[in-house]
Amino acid sequence: MQNRLPLRALLLASALSLAGAIPGAWAETPADTLVIAHQIDDIISLDPGQSFEFSGQDVIKNIYDRLVDFDPLDLAAGIKPALAESWEVSEDGKTITLTMRDGVTFHSGNPVRAEDAAWSLQRVVKLNKSPAFILNQFGFTPENVDQQITFEDNRLILKLDQPYAQSYVLNCLAAEVGSVVDKETAMSHAEGEDFGNAWLSTNDAGSGAYSLAAWRPNEAVQLAANADYWQGAPAMKRVIVRHVQESSAQRLLLEQGDIDVARNLTPTDVDGIAGNDKLKVTDELRGRILYMGLNQKDPLLQRPEVIEAMKYLVDYKGIEASFLKGQWKVHQNFLPEGYLGGSDENPWSYDVEKAKQILTDAGITSGKVRTVIRDIREYTDTAQTLQAAMAQAGLTLEIQQMTGAQVLDAYRARQVPIFIGEWGPDYADPNTNASTFAYNPNNADDAGLSQLAWRNAWAVPDEMNKATVAATLEGDTDKRVQMYLDIQKDYREIAPIIPMFQKIEQVASQRNVQHWTSGGSVSSAMYRQVTKE
Repeated sequence: MQNRLPLRALLLASALSLAGAIPGAWAETPADTLVIAHQIDDIISLDPGQSFEFSGQDVIKNIYDRLVDFDPLDLAAGIKPALAESWEVSEDGKTITLTMRDGVTFHSGNPVRAEDAAWSLQRVVKLNKSPAFILNQFGFTPENVDQQITFEDNRLILKLDQPYAQSYVLNCLAAEVGSVVDKETAMSHAEGEDFGNAWLSTNDAGSGAYSLAAWRPNEAVQLAANADYWQGAPAMKRVIVRHVQESSAQRLLLEQGDIDVARNLTPTDVDGIAGNDKLKVTDELRGRILYMGLNQKDPLLQRPEVIEAMKYLVDYKGIEASFLKGQWKVHQNFLPEGYLGGSDENPWSYDVEKAKQILTDAGITSGKVRTVIRDIREYTDTAQTLQAAMAQAGLTLEIQQMTGAQVLDAYRARQVPIFIGEWGPDYADPNTNASTFAYNPNNADDAGLSQLAWRNAWAVPDEMNKATVAATLEGDTDKRVQMYLDIQKDYREIAPIIPMFQKIEQVASQRNVQHWTSGGSVSSAMYRQVTKE
């Protein structure tokens, strides 16, 4: 499906006269169309083998199906069948065989086959783009993947290098990188050895509830309902996601009735619509963690007493109740609430006198350190609040602001003394965060790793490294949960990377919009269940 459709015409056809809206006049979107305002300028590609940005994952979630899935609002139900109707694990735990569902077709009309599923996973490994590491964790490489991922008739066979926990493998397959792609359609557009990557960046070859009707970077995405979807046709025949950068602009469009959903309102704008009886606000806990990293290359920050004191210099409740109001909650663990093994223990509280005493007892009465942060309100306000608290304890914090790209480059080079920012999980398994916060197998400067522990030059204790790996191999889910609780307990006591808050997405919408979900703590937005009443 080409993406060259005239988007302006599509929007006009949807009866959206946004440019000519009259302040105070109440417009109304079509009953069968869902119109969303969202910041989507991060989309780079819509190929599930490449996409690794939040907004792109939202699109892929809706235009592709995966072998297995889960309900983000009912995680207790666990992994459920999707394109694979069942699966079994060999006695040695190293082979998983998934049986494909009959009668499912791609948007092209081609049948969904085990061959497509095998090829889709193989191409991710061979393309070796950003999300490939999720599959590489199981021993798949470009050299061996054709032998390790195979198919027979309607069965997909995965041969792993170790007997990993079944929940770990299935959670990774439920990620967007596990989307099943129409092999025939993609390969008909292949350029050289790209497995259709260039074409799939702006087109779709999926079997999901929606197909891609149009995408204009930094402007809008439009999806068209798949009337023959195997789980039932969506109620919304079209979904239009408009790129609207400013909260105030999103709020105005919502108040005028020109959009159904606004996803990026500030706390001030959320408060501003509180009295509007045509609108509502729903809160949904997401998986993103706002944290502070203390680089262990810094002579001051590497002292255990400073690490401990810094945990008491964050005004958790004060920050939660002020500039993060309603959009972040105190959370002092690296696993988000909602994940397997998530902990609700929050042992630290704001106590300047206690922090000062810890430092004094260690002979530390002064010191200067620098933070480099991206110019985002949550980060800058948190840094300024921390700066004031540190000053009371005798420490000087120098705040330096840079662009997001500059901060990330410096952080990845281990050159940021104090980092304040967010981490979003890559897949719906606890290892996604354990393997970055609590695992660092090689702390050498030239290791070039991506783990947050490495970026902060923290030589994770060998016992914690081993425990993190062991948790991926534990087949008993209850035991696996306890292992992550134990790892987080030890982590809280010693780690120089300090989780502080967990994201709450406040979504404002027209009151008639029902069954919206942004994806909970473990997934992306889903549109097929949305209705208007």
